[in-house]
Amino acid sequence: MKVKNKRCIRTLSLKQFRAAKTRNLIAVFAIALTTLLFTSLFTIALSINDGFQQSNFRQCGGWSHGTFKYLTEEQFEELKEDPLIKQWGLRRFVGMPSEVPFNKSHVEVGYSDAVQAHWMYCDPIVGSLPKEGTNEAATDTRVLELLGIEPELGAEFTMTFDVDGKQTTQTFTLCGWWEYDEAIVANHVLIPLSRAEAIYQETGLVPGQAKDGMTGTWNLDVMFQNAWNIEKNMQQVLSNHGYQDESRMDGDNYVATGVNWGYSASQLADNIDPATVLTIAAVLLLIIFTGYLIIYNVFQISVANDIRFYGLLKTIGTTPRQLMQMIRQQAIILSLMGIPLGLVGGWLAGAALTPIIIAQLDGIVNTVSARPLIFVVSALFALFTVLISCRRPGKMAAKVSPVEAVRYTEGMNVKRKTRKSTGTVSLLSMAKANLGRSRGKTWITVISLSLAVVLLNLTVTFTKGFDMDKYLSHFVATDFILADAAYFQAATGQRFSADSPLPQEVIDEVVAHAEITDGARVYGKTSVIQEFISEDYYRQLRKQWYSKEELDRLVQSEPKTEDGLLTDNAQVYGMESFALDHLKVLEGDLSKLYEPGGRYIAAVYSEDDYGDPIMDSHWAKLGDTVTLRYVEELEYYNPNTGEVYGSWDDIPNPETDVWASRAAKWRDVDYTVAALVSVPNPLDYRYYGSDEFVLNDQTFIQDTQTDAIMYYAFDTTDDANDQMEAFLSDYTNNVNPQFDYESKATYLAEFESFRSMFLLLGGALSFIVGLVGVLNFFNAILTGIITRKREFAMLQSVGMTGKQLKTMLVYEGLFYALGAGLLSLLLAFILGPLMGITMSNMFWFFTCRFTVMPILLLLPVFVLLGALVPLMIYRFAAKATIVERLRETES
Repeated sequence: MKVKNKRCIRTLSLKQFRAAKTRNLIAVFAIALTTLLFTSLFTIALSINDGFQQSNFRQCGGWSHGTFKYLTEEQFEELKEDPLIKQWGLRRFVGMPSEVPFNKSHVEVGYSDAVQAHWMYCDPIVGSLPKEGTNEAATDTRVLELLGIEPELGAEFTMTFDVDGKQTTQTFTLCGWWEYDEAIVANHVLIPLSRAEAIYQETGLVPGQAKDGMTGTWNLDVMFQNAWNIEKNMQQVLSNHGYQDESRMDGDNYVATGVNWGYSASQLADNIDPATVLTIAAVLLLIIFTGYLIIYNVFQISVANDIRFYGLLKTIGTTPRQLMQMIRQQAIILSLMGIPLGLVGGWLAGAALTPIIIAQLDGIVNTVSARPLIFVVSALFALFTVLISCRRPGKMAAKVSPVEAVRYTEGMNVKRKTRKSTGTVSLLSMAKANLGRSRGKTWITVISLSLAVVLLNLTVTFTKGFDMDKYLSHFVATDFILADAAYFQAATGQRFSADSPLPQEVIDEVVAHAEITDGARVYGKTSVIQEFISEDYYRQLRKQWYSKEELDRLVQSEPKTEDGLLTDNAQVYGMESFALDHLKVLEGDLSKLYEPGGRYIAAVYSEDDYGDPIMDSHWAKLGDTVTLRYVEELEYYNPNTGEVYGSWDDIPNPETDVWASRAAKWRDVDYTVAALVSVPNPLDYRYYGSDEFVLNDQTFIQDTQTDAIMYYAFDTTDDANDQMEAFLSDYTNNVNPQFDYESKATYLAEFESFRSMFLLLGGALSFIVGLVGVLNFFNAILTGIITRKREFAMLQSVGMTGKQLKTMLVYEGLFYALGAGLLSLLLAFILGPLMGITMSNMFWFFTCRFTVMPILLLLPVFVLLGALVPLMIYRFAAKATIVERLRETES
């Protein structure tokens, strides 16, 4: 028989809710703290993600989803109308300056429409974009600073830049500017389309026939409905119009594309795997469990206090389901009060921590996310945690019988075997027995206390594991490296060439400035050098970049020797002794390379991130004879037709025509492989190229007939280090800005910043979880005292003194502290090595250094908590007399 009593149950729930004001305050605080934990973590995580994306966008050049590159005008007009494309922008490249003052900056001159300019962060804060039919230009404050121009509308400035290899000097009128952002890789000087076409005409460039294949072409940047599956959408657009982006050799319907790799959603969609899903799930479960630890004990206290009330309700016919409904209703009301407080507090905490954390991250844009997703997800997580936290206490209230409820004492329902005691009863044994009454609550309290300590211990172990020597060895081999700025700009497409050698006069100035303990010139190739390799090795080098069909065509087009070997480009170093000293010898002996003029060579093998040699990264073995071909003249030809073009300038259209090159005039020199080596990253060419070999510096100069110094690497005395740092900073910025340098101090500061960021994150998380542990400890003691008031009163009535009772409670608190300390040590010994293995696989510069020092340092804090919290709570609970407490519990 169903009775319509929902309103009655709701009224009872509300009245009981209003009567428990102290409980409500504690519960609201616990829910708010849980929500604060969720919100702050999500705010920090999404802010870092947003900042990471913004940083990626700036490196990519904008936040459009993708680009259809180097189009003809007809292709541009055709593709932009595709229904998959929701918005589009146009970009046409004109040229790029490379001489001082722009040799250390990536500056592009070109036309962009308003949409494209906005996507590239080129929104003028003063003035406007250039108008058609004028000589106006808009740029950023960094370009103006390099030009020595004060930001002022109407100011004229002159730039010299290359347009498809032809230099031109142009004067523009400043019509607008935007603030320079260090995170943006490329700087832009935007000019009208009419001015761009005039420059093309002046320099004789025909759009679509540029030697570099890109100047003057139409670039279509697009946005789709969302950032999921960008690459798939790009290919679908091409397919809709009969184009493909797989290979230029597959036909004249090839269109180059670029996908914006900065979008996290796109990266996640492309790289999602079971391990990633499990990792995300594990992190979310840990966060929910942390919140569960906070709230569970609060509701357990509530039910323990009101257990007699629930028993009486059952005597008048209230069902277990209705009792659980009452508790759930109260939980929802408490959530409505606590969750908004936690959302606000969590976002403020996250907003305060995010800039500090991002400041430790290199290249991440400082931004604090306020996306609605943060608050919606945090609120749902908090509400879910509250509901699962009140489920077990609700079941306890529903299961208890009226008789049990009246006689309820904490832990009375625990069923276990009884053993006859043979020893004397002491306060210590009583305290131990009291903890065993509610083993679930005891374990939850101990775990929540331990969790914070273990997290802190793992954080310290993690940050101590960052090996500075390993980290620096990846970026720095010597105290200083000095070179032309182009050598350090490989990431932006600039490379060492015949146009960027380091003059001996500059080295002489540096050497004369401070005491240098040792140094070396390293010479780089400025002409074509070739090696001869087998077809199998040729295919192995390129298989990750080309399909089998494409490789077949490449192999067919390459010139071959009489014994079937293919020619391939090689990179060669000429090293003085100090640089040779820094090579890692894998096999053989480098001593013969110290002899000038000797025909000995070292084959350079690659290393993985952990410094282990990749033994299939080179074909040359110890004792092999290596023939290097020094090409003095190249000729270009069509491998399909056999037509010989001659020089590069004779190719009609290098971007669209099929062409290959071969040596027309050369010298072959044989060498013996004396050693297999690896070159430290700071001392290599700074970009991935062909097989590499090392020669003695004098042998290099003699055989290549060039003497271009790629860089000068040197060490100074400890006393002169700061002096040299200051000198080079001033010299490369003010005296001779064509040159640049790297120093060990730069990367040392970067390393410390990286380590501090993780320590800060781990410390903040440990602090929040520590609050959880302390609150649960407080709740556990409070529960034990409140639910045993009558028991304590009876013990005192038969002779137990207040001092003895307080001593017993202190023992209970100390047992909690001891249990938490022992569990923390156990978990640390289990998780520490596991984390070391995992982190070593994730970070190549990680060396596990296990420690339990944080746990040992926090043990005294646990002892203080174990002693002081019980005394503080008992002081308030024992204000009533023994008779009053007996009557209170019996009424």
